[in-house]
Amino acid sequence: MTSQIKKLPCRVIDIIEHIPHRYPFLLVDVILDYKINSFIKAQKNVTFNEPYFEGHFPNYPIMPGVLILESLAQASGILTTLNVGHLDSKHLFFLAGINGVKFKKPVLPGDVLILYSELSKSMKGLFKYKTQALVNNLVVAEAEITLAKGEIKNEQNT
Repeated sequence: MTSQIKKLPCRVIDIIEHIPHRYPFLLVDVILDYKINSFIKAQKNVTFNEPYFEGHFPNYPIMPGVLILESLAQASGILTTLNVGHLDSKHLFFLAGINGVKFKKPVLPGDVLILYSELSKSMKGLFKYKTQALVNNLVVAEAEITLAKGEIKNEQNT
């Protein structure tokens, strides 16, 4: 059973229905376009008041590369829930792998980060995506991201 986004662009209020991340770690602001079992195009508005800018090169603030990758992983996670539907309360899609990472340009406060993720392979709870992050139509980062269905293990679910 897949879940659909009824209206594009889709804003944060709808995004939080598809992934468990919340402020300050929700790194997708808008879904611009998507096609089930194919791709998603999303947006992260990089603002100067992001908490990481205070300590990540204060004299030359740039968005940390790991957070660019996390943004791409979150966009991929949204596409995964759109493809297969929401999981029960005991399961999530976890980041399982990142390959072929390339950072090409820094991402600065004021940039609009476009997140593109295309499903390249899925099998038995594993989903591989080819991803790119762009600013002003220029690729700033790319990676192959793998997500895996996993069980949440905590006291409430045992």
